[in-house]
Amino acid sequence: MKKLQMVDLKSQYEKIKEEVNNSIQEVLETNTYINGPLVHQFQADLEQYLGVKHVIPCANGTDALQIAMMGLGLQPGDEVITADFTFAATVEVIALLQLTPVLVDVNMDDMNISIEAIKKAITPKTKAIVPVHLFGRAANMDAIMEIAAAHNLYVIEDNAQAIGANYTWKSGASEKVGGIGHVGATSFFPSKNLGCYGDGGAIFTNDDALAHTLRGIVNHGMYERYHHDVVGVNSRLDSIQAGVLKAKLPHLDSYNQARRTAAKKYNEILSQNENIVVPQFDWNGNDHVFHQYVFRVTNGKRDGLLAHLQGKGIPCAIYYPIPLHSQKAYADTRYNEADFVVTNQLCKEVIALPMHTELEDDQVKFITDAVLEFV
Repeated sequence: MKKLQMVDLKSQYEKIKEEVNNSIQEVLETNTYINGPLVHQFQADLEQYLGVKHVIPCANGTDALQIAMMGLGLQPGDEVITADFTFAATVEVIALLQLTPVLVDVNMDDMNISIEAIKKAITPKTKAIVPVHLFGRAANMDAIMEIAAAHNLYVIEDNAQAIGANYTWKSGASEKVGGIGHVGATSFFPSKNLGCYGDGGAIFTNDDALAHTLRGIVNHGMYERYHHDVVGVNSRLDSIQAGVLKAKLPHLDSYNQARRTAAKKYNEILSQNENIVVPQFDWNGNDHVFHQYVFRVTNGKRDGLLAHLQGKGIPCAIYYPIPLHSQKAYADTRYNEADFVVTNQLCKEVIALPMHTELEDDQVKFITDAVLEFV
């Protein structure tokens, strides 16, 4: 059995080595390290793949979220609703821009932002909703877009974990997440479903005027050299990372399918235990692309399981051990523990197993045998 890893990027690279190396070599030979041809080629390829009018590459996923909010013209004190159960970057950029983060609870079944919690949190100061497509599963965009339309709110999709996932509307139509709201943001961190070999990110929108603004912001507010028309930042995707992403993008659907196949195997074995709640989703669709495979341990043995697996050399992690509303940086007297019942429970029960495109059957069996042995 191959050595277990949380994410096996080396084995993935070996299969596309020639394509990746050729892209990097092209950058080295042309010396076009910033805003080179590969950046523009990747941008066009990703626009076509996602079915969005505009992709604006940037330096990382956190920048992508911040620039999206800057482009919408949100002002200090404006309230932005987002999920309490997610990575800190989502709320971090809200605070950095001196906006007011409003953290709300999530659903127990899909761990995505609760629609009822969003409705209860809206005030006259609310200006935006940031749904996170957590662990690779699409949030309820039908309901979120309806709420936004009713209250004249922006929707900023945090798509850092769900690139390539589809959302199926109540009408039966389907489209890629990230391009549904007014603006979307993603990360190309190496472990993502579509990851580069350093930092990278992108912003998506179908709004021509917003896209123009965003393109200025990522480049010091310039549309013409040394003419600064808007307040901007320095956040550009470098050409080497764009070359890696351009080589990997044609494989994204197969990567996501490999993750779904591994998740199905995990589910079939682990669901046999009454103390384990496995993720549920539509096997025939593509609404979950399993950036992480996260399940719940309901008998109070989650922490013991973590130690047990680590003792056997099995990588595992807890996403996320502390709710955002309990983090020192984001604690606020406005929050009431009674409003975070689901999040607080999830933080005590969730655990993530290795999930990547190179998982093999014997690895899955070894991992699940170890889980069942303890639980």
